[in-house]
Amino acid sequence: MSINLTRRGLALLAATGLSVVLVAGCSGNGSPSASGSASSSGTKIAMAISTMNNPFFVSLRDGAQAEAKAKGVDLLVSDAQNDASTQLNQLSNAQTSGAKAVIVNPVDSKAVAGGVKALIGAKVPVVAVDRGVEGVDVASFIASDNVAGGGQAADALAQATHSTGKVIWLQGTPGTSASIDRGKGFSETLKKYPNLSIVATQTANFDRTQGLNVATNLLQAHPEATAIFAENDEMALGAIKALGDKAGKSVMVVGFDGTPDGIKAVSDGTMAADIAQQPAELGKLAVDQAINAVGGTAQKSIPVPVKTVTKDNVSGYQK
Repeated sequence: MSINLTRRGLALLAATGLSVVLVAGCSGNGSPSASGSASSSGTKIAMAISTMNNPFFVSLRDGAQAEAKAKGVDLLVSDAQNDASTQLNQLSNAQTSGAKAVIVNPVDSKAVAGGVKALIGAKVPVVAVDRGVEGVDVASFIASDNVAGGGQAADALAQATHSTGKVIWLQGTPGTSASIDRGKGFSETLKKYPNLSIVATQTANFDRTQGLNVATNLLQAHPEATAIFAENDEMALGAIKALGDKAGKSVMVVGFDGTPDGIKAVSDGTMAADIAQQPAELGKLAVDQAINAVGGTAQKSIPVPVKTVTKDNVSGYQK
């Protein structure tokens, strides 16, 4: 493999905040989900991730890198550190760096739209992964079935509480499709359980520290709460820390992601259930569809199933 990045090009990447990871393989076997290595070898694809300060997105990146290596693709990975303006700069830089396709995991599904439109206007296909792009027709959208997963979370919470109690709801980053869809599924399904009522709802931005702080404040304001639904594992783990000995005993917690720490919490009994995604598979499929998009054959939408993990089946999810 040869890498055609001059010193000037590297300086440009550094100036615009794009951290670069190049992954390449000399050959790869074709698969039904992607063009074969004969057409993808040497192709440069940029991947803009919302944040690497979250185990879920680390796994997503790892899955993408493994598939890029298998398919002989040069994958340039950037971390927006949860800043929408930074991500817009990274998308602009992806175009000037010569990427043939871009994979984006938006910090904000609405804020990223302008940058994605600019790429599409420049004939650079865009694949969205885990979170959609509001108002933009991307080449492919790969995500967990978040609406169904939100519904599964409501069912799991009802099972853990015998369908009775007061619920605190920790929401993810406002404007992200993942938070919107999980919330939709959760609220709609919760209607089946009239004795489960929401007493407080607040964003904790998919962050563990914010989950701890928000949960601490809400629990003080609502000591009657008997359950917490968090739209991702990081917030759920923060809430568990806020609860202390109450977690899994007097207050039931349901998370969403299936990260190693989340699965461990289910095994330990501090989390009643976790809605497990497949982040590495999302990353793999994103690379496959980006390769296909270069050739104009990307699959428009790929929903990836999620699984409900409880004490009864958690052993099958532990590494």
